[in-house]
Amino acid sequence: MSTPKAISRVGIIFSGGPAPAANAVIGAAAISFLDKGCEVVGFFHGYSNLQDYDAKTRPMVPDRHYRLLSEKDCRGLRNSRGILIGTARANPGKGIDRPEQLRDEQKTVRLRNVYQALCDLKVDALISIGGDDTLRTANLLHEYQKTLPEDAFRVRVVHLPKTIDNDYRGIDFTFGFFTAVDFMAKELQNLRADALATSAYYIVETMGRKAGWLSYGVAIAGEANYVVATEDVTPDLLTDGKLDATKLADRIVDLILTRESKYDKHYGTVVLAEGLSELLPDSALSSTGRDEHGHLSLGKLDLGKMMAQVIGERYEARTGDKKKVTGVQIGYESRCAPAHAFDVMLGSQLGIGAYRALVEENLDGHMVSCSGQLKLHYVPFHEIVNPQNLTTEVRFIEPGSDFHRLARFLETRVDHWRDWTPGRRVEP
Repeated sequence: MSTPKAISRVGIIFSGGPAPAANAVIGAAAISFLDKGCEVVGFFHGYSNLQDYDAKTRPMVPDRHYRLLSEKDCRGLRNSRGILIGTARANPGKGIDRPEQLRDEQKTVRLRNVYQALCDLKVDALISIGGDDTLRTANLLHEYQKTLPEDAFRVRVVHLPKTIDNDYRGIDFTFGFFTAVDFMAKELQNLRADALATSAYYIVETMGRKAGWLSYGVAIAGEANYVVATEDVTPDLLTDGKLDATKLADRIVDLILTRESKYDKHYGTVVLAEGLSELLPDSALSSTGRDEHGHLSLGKLDLGKMMAQVIGERYEARTGDKKKVTGVQIGYESRCAPAHAFDVMLGSQLGIGAYRALVEENLDGHMVSCSGQLKLHYVPFHEIVNPQNLTTEVRFIEPGSDFHRLARFLETRVDHWRDWTPGRRVEP
């Protein structure tokens, strides 16, 4: 196998939702290459400009569509908020869901535009930073180049995993997760104090997409009395295979009544993962749109407020009394929050890992990962992207795992549907 040619110019792209420590990643990657005399191109707003590139009619304009990053740009960047090069959810691989479609000229128009733009700008390698959809795009760009003639220019691709949702295969924790948990947990603690003062309940919907990592982290750190994520949906909560809001509400009313009768507590907080919305009947989702990658716009549904209303109704129906139950949706506020120290360290290591993957390891088509004490390792795309349908898989919390059991132990136990033996503790 021939050794890849030396990298003289590298591109950096950030795609998808913002995440704390984004600039730590960008800065560490950029300075690693600049220190070795390479040029670093920062592309603005994800793939938005690249996917529409045409050398004659829509050229890439410096300082409008991209800029060459300098050492000065990286000074004091590590702890800065926002994203130096911006982001967007543009999806140049939209419509490609089988390997053979990578040879379809119509389906690969936008992917080809990205490739051609990188070639014309003489970018030897691309550092992709983003979530699982961005990983999918990185893999598509990598695989698309395999369909080109042998003598065609090759742009090497490495990917850095980013999501506050922490639902990524191939890495223990993603940068931004701990910041988001910390930020939202503090909001939850404020709501808990309000609930105590007013003898009320707050039903707090957190971001996290399909998995429960973020909701569980917020519930643990924010001292919620109960947390429900998609991983907790059992058959008794379903009707015709869909999540039954009334059944879920009754389970939460069980919690409220247990706290009132057993502990004389008339307040509390409950955390719901936004991914529960996807399990609702189609009729409840009819007005919810989808993004460029086909995901439901879960923020528009406002699960917390919807469930708060049903819980209030069920409480009154079962007790004859009224209960103040308020729904709150949190998450967006955390995406550009000041980064937690761990996220800054993790993000910086991932950025440096991009340099080491491309230059020291001569890799292509790999994701940079960290484990343990920020030990770097590199995961081939084919291990984390399904080769048949070219999609990624969500990493869910494993029921019965130590993390799952931690959250379950710390919440209020509603004895008639709990099936484990509790240890001794003080009810919050």
